[in-house]
Amino acid sequence: MTTTDLMTVNCGPHGERIATVVCRHMLQSEPAPAGFIENSDDPNDLQAWCYHCEEKFLEEGGMTDAFKKFNEMAIVCVVCYEEAKARHTIKTS
Repeated sequence: MTTTDLMTVNCGPHGERIATVVCRHMLQSEPAPAGFIENSDDPNDLQAWCYHCEEKFLEEGGMTDAFKKFNEMAIVCVVCYEEAKARHTIKTS
């Protein structure tokens, strides 16, 4: 994917930005981090889900309908993605 092919989204707080994908758990105000697993090495295709989604993905053996229903992928802007990453990354010592 080239930079001219990047999808964008109009984010209320951040305006027109590059689109990314996160699970619904990243959008909820959790009292503790949900974990953050990036699912793409391509910096132009940012995708992530939480530890619960990773467990469900492994349990289901892939992107089944049950996984998709559990995950409820959401399109967010790149700034929201970075904010979710900062909020949900679990620090290890």
